[in-house]
Amino acid sequence: MAERSVRWGILATGGIAASFTADLVDLPDAEVVAVASRTPDAAKAFAERFGIPRAYGEWAALARDEDVDVVYVATPHSAHRAAAGLCLAAGRNVLCEKAFTLNAREAGELVALARERGSFLMEAMWMYCNPLIRRLKALVDDGAIGEVRHVQADFGLSGPFPPSHRLRDPAQGGGALLDLGVYPVSFAHLLLGEPSDITARAVHSEESVDLQTGALLSWESGALASVHCSIVGGTPVSASVTGSQGRIDVPHGFFFPDRFVLHRDGRDPEEVTADPADGPRGSLKHEAREVMRALRAGEAESPLVPLDGTLAVMRTLDAIRDRIGVRYPGEAPDEDPTAQLTPA
Repeated sequence: MAERSVRWGILATGGIAASFTADLVDLPDAEVVAVASRTPDAAKAFAERFGIPRAYGEWAALARDEDVDVVYVATPHSAHRAAAGLCLAAGRNVLCEKAFTLNAREAGELVALARERGSFLMEAMWMYCNPLIRRLKALVDDGAIGEVRHVQADFGLSGPFPPSHRLRDPAQGGGALLDLGVYPVSFAHLLLGEPSDITARAVHSEESVDLQTGALLSWESGALASVHCSIVGGTPVSASVTGSQGRIDVPHGFFFPDRFVLHRDGRDPEEVTADPADGPRGSLKHEAREVMRALRAGEAESPLVPLDGTLAVMRTLDAIRDRIGVRYPGEAPDEDPTAQLTPA
């Protein structure tokens, strides 16, 4: 007997919401039943585009919809705390885009709320659900390249982005770090966990957001990670993992790769390619499938994207912002963005 479809609600109607919904409607065990926007017209247009039966002109109406099993929050990250919190408080399960929130304090509040309510919550870090990234991690964990010594990852866009663009708007959590840098930082966390020390430098815009940021992360094991993000220059968007007995190189688009090259000392390089059965490159179906698997299994979080890991990434992003002097509106002047949170 086929399992009942998981019923999704979509909160926000921008580009990433459209991409995710397009993949969702192509999954036979997923059903998109509602969408919400801050304006009825935007919600209605989105619903008509994807054949969604219910369109709400306010977030709260979607949060109250008991026919929705899980809500995908696709607002700018400055609104994640409010949007995801509204849904969790109403008893909805939530998949929330990344960066998960503006800061670790907000992230901790969402995690605590989800755990208090017994609701499922996951950051939409689709990279962690990608089958080829999972294979790369398994190789590293199995010692294919020995002990990890260095991780490198970058993500830069050439722009230019005008001052009016959300990427340069402090009120929307603008800057390169939260929008793009979350990928290199999360890649390093996936392989090494939370760093013990962080140094960073940035170039700032007139609006006081980071145009480009470079950070050096270090671990007590002696491992280092070099991460870079930019909204003023296109980068290779590549990654590499160097170990004591080899290296793995991931070419352009490292967070949704179609191949990587495994170099093991004393052996010829091995190219590892994606399985065609996994679908097109850039598919968001893998994270959707993981959410639905977890919900059917009665899990409150995903082992692929654990909440403690999300909190650790947010602490690292906060620490980098502290080093480069970027603070967003609404953050208390005396708030310590590097304060450690005890997982709820």
